Amino acid sequence: MKIPAHKSSSVDLLHGPILRSMLVFAIPLFFSGVFQQLYNTMDTVIIGHTLGDEALAAMGAAGVVFDLLMGFALGIGNGLAIVTARSFGSGDMEQLKKSVAASIVIGACLTIVMTILIQFVLYPFLEVLNTPSRIIEQSYAYISTITLFLVVMFAYNLCAGLLRAIGNSVMPLVFLILSSLLNIILDLFFITCLHMGVQGAAAATVISQGVSVTACLIYIGRRAGVLIPGKGHFVRDKDLYQEMIAQGLSMGLMNCIVNAGSAVLQSGINGLGYLVIAGHTAARKLFQFLMMPYIAISQTISTFVSQNRGAGKPGRIRKAMMCSYLCGMAVAAAATGFMLLFAPEVVRLLTGSSESIVIENGALYMRVVSPCLALLGILNSTRMGLQAVGKKILPLLSSVIELAGKILFVVFFIPRFQYMAVIFCEPVIWCFMVAELLIAFWSDSFVRSKEDGKGAWQ
Repeated sequence: MKIPAHKSSSVDLLHGPILRSMLVFAIPLFFSGVFQQLYNTMDTVIIGHTLGDEALAAMGAAGVVFDLLMGFALGIGNGLAIVTARSFGSGDMEQLKKSVAASIVIGACLTIVMTILIQFVLYPFLEVLNTPSRIIEQSYAYISTITLFLVVMFAYNLCAGLLRAIGNSVMPLVFLILSSLLNIILDLFFITCLHMGVQGAAAATVISQGVSVTACLIYIGRRAGVLIPGKGHFVRDKDLYQEMIAQGLSMGLMNCIVNAGSAVLQSGINGLGYLVIAGHTAARKLFQFLMMPYIAISQTISTFVSQNRGAGKPGRIRKAMMCSYLCGMAVAAAATGFMLLFAPEVVRLLTGSSESIVIENGALYMRVVSPCLALLGILNSTRMGLQAVGKKILPLLSSVIELAGKILFVVFFIPRFQYMAVIFCEPVIWCFMVAELLIAFWSDSFVRSKEDGKGAWQ
């Protein structure tokens, strides 16, 4: 049975040309990522130009914690949605609604527990990261405001993940555009008019995300009824809950381990001084924008592989993976050319700084890392593909490799080679991760099997 979807905003990933359907699905995801990054980038621009390098460094130090939380929320949302997408692919409407109900219950429980726990560990965590004493209070003010409203972050990522599971990547983009514009307005108002400092930027982010959640819920209620479970769908199905908890926590923990590695790396950077932190903060903002195509491609792979796993179509999965690799290489080539020409100017624009160490370090980072994005594209797509075919441990292993590598760099290489070790840290680690993931994915029995067209998710 084919599950109905809103025709004007859903993409058929189960039939027809693979590359075309992937691009149609991925383009809204790309722009969604861009507008989501505007939340933080506008904070960077406004704080850098109005409050100076010290405030910018404070937000950069707290940004590691924000990325950790956002990564966990995104991972949980995507992990839970994988099960919904498989049900969609197999045409099982009852299973789909049960999976949505389970997602709501699991997401609510995790949000409550995390919100409570984080309040006890947040300030000590900033101290463990070696955050300089002159900026730690500002860093805490910024991130504590955001962590009090984790429910907003979790709710949006869950709603967006469920919409993508049924092939709808357009409407989350619409909501993000609206909230991003609101975020810019609130940033300017809170920081320049109310003089709230970095805490004003955090408040603007929370309010803007709340608007996105509200818009998503209204749309689902009116136009995506297939995602609305009935009371009977909340009856606990032990096997389903075990599968969804395992899938959601696997992706959430995977992202947490990745961002924990970033936190470890940030602790090494924090020991290099606040001007180095400011330059690296700007470089990472640029890096995150360059990551948007790869995030869009990997999210597309997650939905594409999940649906076709449910429909029993390994042949389409293999072709989609190769398409994702080629797209990633093309993006890396374009990014490399752009950064070779314009990296210093973009860093200067983002920071508003005239300090040479800020500009030079940020530009050098981007020029070295940009060609290596081709590796990162293969890494992200393969990792999401593994999750989508039901593998939970092997993607986690790749994250453990990343965390271990960053610990080694912070302990042994950054003290000796300073910021140059920071620049080469991730590209070196990506090589090892890509090797492990490629072997794991392409040796999977379902991926290698002959296409039989039978539903595989029952």
